[in-house]
Amino acid sequence: MAEEKSIDLLAIGRSSIDLYGEQVGGRLEDMGSFAKYVGGSPTNTAIGVSRLGLKSALLTRVGADHMGRFIREQLVREGVDVSGVIADPDRLTALVILGIRDRESFPLIFYRENCPDMALSTDDVDEAQVRAARAVLINGTHLSQPGVFGASMKAAELAKASGGKVVFDIDYRPVLWGLTSRDMGEDRFVAHQAVTAILQKVLPLCDLVVGTEEEIHILGGTTDTVAALRAVRERTGALLVCKRGPKGCSAFPGAIPDSLDDGVVGPGFEVEVFNVLGAGDAFMSGFLRGWLRDLPLERCCELANAAGAIVVSRHGCAPAMPTWPEMEAFLTKRDRPFRLREDAELEHVHWATTRAGTYDELAVLAIDHRVQLEELAVEVGADPARLPAFKMLALQALHQVAAGDRRFGILLDGGYGFDALAAAADHPYWIGRCIEVPRSRPVQFECSDDVATELATWPLNQVVKVLVFYHPDDPADLRERQERQVLRLYDACRKTRHELLLEIIAPPGMACDAATIARAVDRFYDLGVKPDWWKLEPLDDPAAWRNIEAVIARRDPYCRGVVLLGLSQPLETLVAAFEATAKAPVVKGFAVGRTIFHEPARAWLAGEIDDAVAVRRLAETLSFLWDAWRRARAGVGRAA
Repeated sequence: MAEEKSIDLLAIGRSSIDLYGEQVGGRLEDMGSFAKYVGGSPTNTAIGVSRLGLKSALLTRVGADHMGRFIREQLVREGVDVSGVIADPDRLTALVILGIRDRESFPLIFYRENCPDMALSTDDVDEAQVRAARAVLINGTHLSQPGVFGASMKAAELAKASGGKVVFDIDYRPVLWGLTSRDMGEDRFVAHQAVTAILQKVLPLCDLVVGTEEEIHILGGTTDTVAALRAVRERTGALLVCKRGPKGCSAFPGAIPDSLDDGVVGPGFEVEVFNVLGAGDAFMSGFLRGWLRDLPLERCCELANAAGAIVVSRHGCAPAMPTWPEMEAFLTKRDRPFRLREDAELEHVHWATTRAGTYDELAVLAIDHRVQLEELAVEVGADPARLPAFKMLALQALHQVAAGDRRFGILLDGGYGFDALAAAADHPYWIGRCIEVPRSRPVQFECSDDVATELATWPLNQVVKVLVFYHPDDPADLRERQERQVLRLYDACRKTRHELLLEIIAPPGMACDAATIARAVDRFYDLGVKPDWWKLEPLDDPAAWRNIEAVIARRDPYCRGVVLLGLSQPLETLVAAFEATAKAPVVKGFAVGRTIFHEPARAWLAGEIDDAVAVRRLAETLSFLWDAWRRARAGVGRAA
């Protein structure tokens, strides 16, 4: 009798760091920079099925090191159960260095000498976790090590005994069986009878077997694909699925016909092949989304081919995996470009649905100010060199109020605020960092003209904030210069994988009505700019907020939302603004600075208060505003 299942898929096997060459079209020898991603076929699949709405878990080992912690943290962000991810204190996390040479060649180097996941053993298998899984995924490459072979077989046997299914991804990498030289990691096939014999031992336990034609060849022991499938069929009644690249796939639930085209054929999708690495794991993820929900076999094939087509068009493996909203958009839109990565709308859905975390509320201490604090230091005769220390006190105050609550954040600069930025990385808070030259109009950046080069030096958890003094009725030349700058920054943020917060303040003296800020927001959407966050003035006109919310809902339903800026207004004015905006769901909270820090900063710089008092005063005002915001939100709920 089948036991109750709380996990859709338990994947077992490889987990590593992929260092992906960022230069495309050259040798690995000539690549100068690498992007760091989670990798390893079972790990990619665990992430892939999670993004498609299934509950996944992973059984593997990683090093008790920085890279192992990165893998665990990323899996958590992806919604993968990590209770089976074991930290191995004796081995370093495996690495793979890989690149895109051309449409046919994708060089790989596996650094897997005595790596943690190859040390998995039967003792690592949690019987309760296996019994809770609807399906267990085992991986052919892992069967090359006796210990991992034993762990995989134990998990498969437990799964079958508890009414679960066993999925076998043949995943043949000859280099990891010692059959090629170490620089030939991209080789996909070397015939070897001993490997065939080992792989075939798992077949009696399998319910689903998936592989490319070359992988079917090694599993069946012959390079005749139909003959190989028939050899596999002799050993298992499992559903057999042969991946055929641009031709899609062929599935065989029963006897093997004379031609692959006589199986259940899932046609492929016509897209440019940019990078085949990871496409097979995406295929498996898409297929399992359908198969584990008992969808028709034709639909399973369609989902698998769609997921593979999306990933084959992108850089990277795990990060390229599609989400379910993205799959729906892909399958709905039939006039997609051949170079799929140029589909701006699909790429936006991918970006927006793979961002880490959700923020229903956000309270940010904004202390990215530079000129204002310098002026304050001059006013009281203090040395501006003390300003970095004050920003560290601001972080202490934030932590005193938030105590690890992810709904809080801090906004800093990379100059006086650099030390605080570095310290903030140890906390779970939202972190923003400004890039604009203070008070510049048209907006300028505190870096070279190549803003992407600057952002490439920023940690990925830092949200890029830019303040633009902008009015939709600005003179055309000024407006266009500012818009070009924002476009450049937006493009750079997407290329460097940073979120963007776009702050708009209407220039003093220019007329504003209930439609002005909404028009400004709409204009940036017209340009193709879709910031993750908006930071807007605390308007007290409900009509203005209705207009803003309507624009955002229409132009980018995936937008994280709006935070209110403070403009150095008195506390009572901000509290009134909170009450006026609390009815707008698009407003998530606030990012307030001078209202909180101005008086404590002046007194501290003047030597009138010490560090402890400064921290206390900062914390008291931040806490007051947070409570006011929560009361305003709660009032809306009570009224409703």
